[in-house]
Amino acid sequence: MKCSGIDPIRAAAVEVTGDGILQSVEEFVRPPEGLNYLTPGFVDLQVNGFAGVDYCSPTASMEEIDRSLDRIFSTGTTRLFPTVITGGREDMLGAIRNLAKARRTLKHGRALEGFHIEGPHISPHEGPRGAHPVGQVRPPDTGEFERWQDAAEGHIRLVTVSPEWPEAPRYVEHLVSHGVVASIGHLDATHEQIDAAVRAGATISTHLGNGSHGLLKRHPNYLWDQLADDRLAATLIVDGIHLDASFLKVALRSKGLERAVLITDAVMPTLCPPGPYMLGEVEVELHPEGKVTLRGDVNRLAGSVLRMDVGVGNLMRLCGLSLAEALTLATRNPARVGRIPLRQRGLQPGERADVVEFTFDKAAKSITVLRTWLDGELVYSA
Repeated sequence: MKCSGIDPIRAAAVEVTGDGILQSVEEFVRPPEGLNYLTPGFVDLQVNGFAGVDYCSPTASMEEIDRSLDRIFSTGTTRLFPTVITGGREDMLGAIRNLAKARRTLKHGRALEGFHIEGPHISPHEGPRGAHPVGQVRPPDTGEFERWQDAAEGHIRLVTVSPEWPEAPRYVEHLVSHGVVASIGHLDATHEQIDAAVRAGATISTHLGNGSHGLLKRHPNYLWDQLADDRLAATLIVDGIHLDASFLKVALRSKGLERAVLITDAVMPTLCPPGPYMLGEVEVELHPEGKVTLRGDVNRLAGSVLRMDVGVGNLMRLCGLSLAEALTLATRNPARVGRIPLRQRGLQPGERADVVEFTFDKAAKSITVLRTWLDGELVYSA
């Protein structure tokens, strides 16, 4: 690959060359006119489904998953953690095996960098449980994790668990000892329980501000505890629906830009028309304004239809971030928090050749993806 553009992170025009790995990133002395922008490919740590394909389904075909990846590349995302949520034991194992097969056999399956398991070891309580089916919530079980990892062919990289379970600290220690990132989320936990999970090795709060009660004590509560803990990074769904601008600004000031991560939490109806859908055994509705809720309950969110390129624009519009800051939350930060090798330093020689070319509308604070490269291979062109 060979491409040129403005790198907002270094505020310079560069020429980038590479094969699977970036070989050179050279700044122009006299930049050519009309350059677009370049950024490392986006990294999304939480994708439940996309373009009509449910990653939580054991029966999703390889052709469907392949098609969904093509649509994901059009948004600038080059590495993702397909996410399997709370479900029956065999259904979860089947979905994980299916994703492992996709990663191993599809031409661009390597974009499925690792798997995120969100549940079933979450809070059983109404509110924190979110849209996860209550009948499938169960305590942390290291034996179950080992069965997942075997089905995943070793590719589980992130697990979300609630610290409120007595088994949680030992479970987190087990995850970390096996090189898996432990995140806390969908929780109804005390300060002491959160602290115990973090001391055991948890390093992330999953979609902070969501998966919680509608009403909380003013203080203390589990949101303040997570915001105040400098040992925890936070993933954030910046679709303008899950979190309002005021919470986002507070979260970013609390975590600092280095510990904040943009995710989509996208579900199967993303890029699909409004209407009813099934997410596993859960009936949901995609509304015209882009909200996904449990069917018949407009106040119960069930994932999002956010795209990463839109999320970058939302960070600028809702939070007042610069383009460079917003891109950092979509590229280097998730790569570092998710421990993705050769993706943590930006456009630098020796990093993977995952690159996105885009235009930037400064007035609208939005970006438009033009071309996407995965390991130096052009996988999307507008």
